[in-house]
Amino acid sequence: MITPMKYESEKFDVAVIGAGHAGIEAGLASARLGCRTAVFTVNLDWVGNMPCNPSIGGTSKGHLVREIDALGGEMGKAADMNTIQSRMLNLGKGPAVHSLRAQIDRRAYSDYMKGVLEKQENLFLKQAEIVDITRDGDDWVLTTRLEATHRVKAVVLATGTFLAGKVYIGDVSYESGPDGMFPATQLAQSLKELGIPTRRFKTGTPPRVNRRSCDLEELEAQPGDERIVHFSFSEICEVKNKQSCYVTYTSPETKQIILDNLHRSPLYSGKIDGVGPRYCPSIEDKIVRFSEKERHQIFIEPCGMKTDEMYLQGLSSSLPEDVQLKIVRSIPGLKHAEFLRTAYAIEYDCVNPLALRRTLEFKDFPGLYGAGQFNGSSGYEEAAAQGLVAGANAALKLLGKEPLILDRTTSYTGTLIDDLVTKGCSDPYRMMTSRSEYRLILRQDNADRRLTEFGYKAGLISEERYAAFKEKLRLIDEERERVAGVSIKKSEALDALLVSRGTSPMEKGCKMSEMLKRPGVTYELLTDFDKTRPDLPYEIFEQVEIDIKYEGYIKKQQLQINEMKRLEVQKIPDNIDYSKITGLRLEAIEKLGNVKPETVGQASRISGVSPADITVLLIYLERNRLDELQ
Repeated sequence: MITPMKYESEKFDVAVIGAGHAGIEAGLASARLGCRTAVFTVNLDWVGNMPCNPSIGGTSKGHLVREIDALGGEMGKAADMNTIQSRMLNLGKGPAVHSLRAQIDRRAYSDYMKGVLEKQENLFLKQAEIVDITRDGDDWVLTTRLEATHRVKAVVLATGTFLAGKVYIGDVSYESGPDGMFPATQLAQSLKELGIPTRRFKTGTPPRVNRRSCDLEELEAQPGDERIVHFSFSEICEVKNKQSCYVTYTSPETKQIILDNLHRSPLYSGKIDGVGPRYCPSIEDKIVRFSEKERHQIFIEPCGMKTDEMYLQGLSSSLPEDVQLKIVRSIPGLKHAEFLRTAYAIEYDCVNPLALRRTLEFKDFPGLYGAGQFNGSSGYEEAAAQGLVAGANAALKLLGKEPLILDRTTSYTGTLIDDLVTKGCSDPYRMMTSRSEYRLILRQDNADRRLTEFGYKAGLISEERYAAFKEKLRLIDEERERVAGVSIKKSEALDALLVSRGTSPMEKGCKMSEMLKRPGVTYELLTDFDKTRPDLPYEIFEQVEIDIKYEGYIKKQQLQINEMKRLEVQKIPDNIDYSKITGLRLEAIEKLGNVKPETVGQASRISGVSPADITVLLIYLERNRLDELQ
C-alpha cells in the first residue's frame, strides 16, 4: 500500500472552513478587509445551501439580516435578489417586533452567493475537505483529504451540521451531512484531539412534495405584501412577489397516526443522543408536548421559480418514510401528495460557546474562531451574523486593529453573541425578540442607524454607501425639525377620520408632532392636512413617526442602556483569580472562572452570579486600581 505524501500548498492569512451562511459572511468580511482568505467547502455546488427552509428572515431573524446588511454583509442583498415572496410579520403589533421574511429561490440564492465569492478580491474559493487542523507555532496548519497542507494565521470554523453528521429516518441511520452530502468525520476527530469541547446537537427538516400533487384549491392562499420592504438598505434591485404560499392544518387523523407510531421514532426510542431545538420541534414532538391542541399549522411554500418542489414548513420529522407519507396524506390539501424528499433528523458535533470570547475567538486557542451552528445556534440568519463578526475579527486582529465587538445594547447580533458566550446553550439557540431587553430601540427598521457606523469604522462599509447613510440621517433630522413646527388645523374631515380611528376629535389646532402621539394617528392619515410635506422616501417618514410616537419609551430605555454601558466599560483582567476575592460565593467563583467574563457587565449576566457578587467584584477591582496608582 502506497502512503500519500503531504505537500505544502498555498498560504493564506485566514482560512474559513465551510461555505454555508456563516462561512460566506466570514470569508467576505475577511477578504474585504484586505486579508488573503481561503473558503473551503466539500462541494462548490452547494455554497449557501438551504437544507432546511428556503426562506430568509422571520420573527427576530429579519432583524439579524438587516443588521448584517448595515454592517456590510451580503445576506440582505442576496435575499432581495432572489425573493419569491416578501412579507412583514407581526404588523398587528408595535414596530419593535415587526420582522421581515422572504421566501427565497433556493438554487438561485446559492448561485448568487457562489458568484459573489468567486468575484471577491482577496478571496479564494476552494472545493476541498479539511480533515485535520493543528497548531504549529503561531500558525495553523490545515490538511485536506488530498494531502495538501495550508498554513494560515487564523481559522474560522463554520462547519454547520457536517461535523460527525448522522442522519436518522425511523430505524435507518447513516453517517451523512445535510442533503446527502459527505459528513466531516475526520475533522470532528481532529478537533477533539486538539482539545475543542464539543457536544451533540440535533436538527431536522420536513418532507418536500411535488406541486402537481397538492390540491391548491383546498388550501388557504397566503399572498405577499403590497408594500415591499427590502432587506438591504442599499436597495440594489426591485423586489416583487412572484408566487403565493399556502396554509393548511393537521387533522385528528394526523395526530392519531403519529401517536400510533411514536415507538418507531428515533427521537423517542433513544437512538438520537443529540439535543434538538426547543423552539422548532418535530411534528411528533409537537403532538406529544402540546397534546391539548387539536391541530397544528402547516405552511406550503415554493422552493424556487424553476422547480415544482414545495416545502412543508411545520412537518419536520424523523419518523419512517412510510409513516411520513401517511401523515402528509392525512392533511387537507395533501391527500394525493407525492414525495420528492423524505424528512430526516441530523445529529452533529458543535462547540460549547462558553469557550469563546465576544470576538468569537477561542479563549484557549489564539487565532481560532467559531461561527454559526458550530457555536450551538440554529438558523441561517444567526449563522450569517456570527460569520460576519468572526471573519471581521480574524482579519482585524491580523491587521492590528480594534476588534468588532457588539454588545446587547447595540443589536440583536450583539445579544445573540452575548447570550452564547456568557450563558451558553443547552439546546440549539434560536434568536427571538423576547431575548432582547432593549427591543424597542433595536428595531429592524433602524438597523442602519444603529450599526452602519460600526461597519464603516471596521472597514466593511464603502465611502459611497457611508455618504448615502449620512444623507439619510440629515433628511430624518430635517423632517423631524419640520414636523415639530407644523400646525394641523381643526376640520370636520379630520375629526371624522380621527373618530374612525378610535380617537377623539380635535378641540383646536395643534402641532403635528403632538398629533402623531395620539392613538390611531399616522403620518399617512395626516398627509392631506399637512400642506408642507416634502417628497421623501417612505423610510424617512417611518423613522420620524416612530421616533415621535415612542419618544418617551425610547428615552426610558436609553437610560437603561446607559446604566448597562457603565458596567460594560469596566474591564476584568484576564489573569484574575476569583478564588482569592473575599466575599464571593462559591457558586459565583465557579461560574466566573468557567466563563471568564471580559467585563463586569458580562459577569452580571452569568447564571448563578448575584447582584451581591457583582458588588463584591466591583469593590475588588476598584481597590486593585487604586493600589496600582499608588
